Amino acid sequence: MNRLRALLAWIVRGRTAVIGLPYLWLLAFFLLPFLIVLKISVSEVDGVVFKEVLSFKDGVLALSVKLSNYVFITEDDLYFKTYLSSIKYAAVTTVLCLAIGYPFAYFMARAKASLQPALLMLVMLPFWTSFLLRVYAWKGLLTEHGWVSDLLIALRVDHLLLAAGVIPALGKFMNSPFSLVLGMVYTYLPFMILPLYGNLAKMDLRLLEAASDLGATPWVAFWKVTVPLSKAGIIAGSMLVFIPCIGEFVIPELLGGPQTLMIGRVLWDEFFSNNDWPMASTVAVVMVLLILVPLAIFNRYQAQAQEQRK
Repeated sequence: MNRLRALLAWIVRGRTAVIGLPYLWLLAFFLLPFLIVLKISVSEVDGVVFKEVLSFKDGVLALSVKLSNYVFITEDDLYFKTYLSSIKYAAVTTVLCLAIGYPFAYFMARAKASLQPALLMLVMLPFWTSFLLRVYAWKGLLTEHGWVSDLLIALRVDHLLLAAGVIPALGKFMNSPFSLVLGMVYTYLPFMILPLYGNLAKMDLRLLEAASDLGATPWVAFWKVTVPLSKAGIIAGSMLVFIPCIGEFVIPELLGGPQTLMIGRVLWDEFFSNNDWPMASTVAVVMVLLILVPLAIFNRYQAQAQEQRK
């Protein structure tokens, strides 16, 4: 009996440890770094030393918080435009990745079992090359007389892009919103395909057969059955693309040109050009809040919806 109790206690402790590991991960790699950045953003600077926010002297606990950087962000239009521009480019990239990635993931999930590893390898293959080299390669492909540029000009795609306002002139693809979005879609497309493929591959195909038996056309069955059941994959893929795109620095720097406003470039300038760490930390804190608050609200809504369905 004692051994059984000891075994049950060990199982409970093991489950607690397993459940606690993700929280420890979040504490070590998100919460603590975020609190450090938050402290820098509200600290007074004395030379190269950040003053303490909380101090205890002669029995008096004092809180010294500098909020002028946050006030400055609300007053300067540049930061508002930069945040808005970052969200716009991240949203466009996410939508394009979903539009391209969903059909590819669907085809992979419905392909023969012997063909699926090869298709999965095609998706993973770009990761075998350095991220920086792949982005630099696009610079060569999109510059004047690059073969991608020549192909787009031959197809007169540059006229359409100029009319849409995403390139500055005919035949000029580099340093434009077009080259920026192209680079981000190319880079983050696998992050959309992989969770979608995992979700679609596990789908119970008998539901589609049941829909067909009830008279649904293939398109209606896809829209009414496949898409709702793949919602978890769509959400996971969209988060994996949208969140890193907002803070992206390398692709806007190499492909976007000096006129492209992205928050990653502002962070770099504040940290390393202006050497203003409190201002850079303030920009970073606001960026994290812009990402996390809507996600937290959405996750809470999803959890409540699941509870209601039970």
